[in-house]
Amino acid sequence: MSDLTLYPADIAAMSVGQLAALPPAQKAEISRNLDEALEWLKKARARFDAALDAAYGEQARAARLEAGKDFGVVHLTDGALRVTVDVPKRVSWDQAQLAAIARRIAAAGERVEDYLDVEFSVSESRFNHWPSALRAGFEAARTVKPGKPSFRLTLDEEAGHASA
Repeated sequence: MSDLTLYPADIAAMSVGQLAALPPAQKAEISRNLDEALEWLKKARARFDAALDAAYGEQARAARLEAGKDFGVVHLTDGALRVTVDVPKRVSWDQAQLAAIARRIAAAGERVEDYLDVEFSVSESRFNHWPSALRAGFEAARTVKPGKPSFRLTLDEEAGHASA
């Protein structure tokens, strides 16, 4: 079975246990093929999205202008095809200016939380470099949880032959 190439449909039909039981060389091949497929799909999606923008972007901008909106959804038709074009609103805030506004709010005796969403955080590298006495005061507020594991497979040909 180690010489058998598994195709995406095969992989999708297999259980996690079956995939976990595959020989190392097959796991390495599948990992490499999936990474290449993901990269290809990202590039293909970007190219196709650019083509859709070339085909419908101007019409969508005109429809949005006619509707009096800069963002959101407009619907277009191209023969039997209904095209929904969504331009989401992305808002960013200048952190230095917000900090100055927060200080003015607090100086006026108001609660900053009534006006701004406030989230405090400490970078892990900063926390790790603090003296232990300072860290101790923060530890009760700190929760550490594991992130999602990631795996990178490389096939060592010599080890593969030695264990075969």
